[in-house]
Amino acid sequence: MSPWLMTLSRLILGLLSLAPMTGYELKKHFDATVNHFWSADKAQIYRTLTTLVKDGLCIAETVQQDGLPSKQVHRITEHGRAALLEWLETDPAPDAERNAFLGRVFFAAQLDEKQLHKLFDRRREAALSYLASLQEQLDASRAASPGEALYFQLATLRNGIRHLKAELDWLQDIEKELV
Repeated sequence: MSPWLMTLSRLILGLLSLAPMTGYELKKHFDATVNHFWSADKAQIYRTLTTLVKDGLCIAETVQQDGLPSKQVHRITEHGRAALLEWLETDPAPDAERNAFLGRVFFAAQLDEKQLHKLFDRRREAALSYLASLQEQLDASRAASPGEALYFQLATLRNGIRHLKAELDWLQDIEKELV
């Protein structure tokens, strides 16, 4: 299993350790919690859920609903909890960052000055918007009852905020050097 898929599967197990969820609920929860540091689309989540069930790391239970189609609720198994714990205890290797924007910057010498400024302006706008979104999440979460799990979840938000602030400083430095 690729490191990317391993991480996705363990993040899904982690979310399922918080509560049983349907694939739809899992995608919503994923987007509302870990998406600021790990992204996955609906198809990737559903494929990974299928693999987790096949491997015995979670089970899918069909739940009948009045007047609605039945739904598949996924629950982590003891084997899944053990796999999650094993992953949490392994030494974290440095992640190779995949960043399409840096790919553009790498080849940006092919752009004229106006195009360069447009590239960096759009990135700054996106970063500022995302920073506001993460800050909103952090502020809203602070009202929740404190606990160890919440503390570590909020630590990831603070990490994302710091990375965005560092990127904004970096963008400012680059544009100063372009003048």
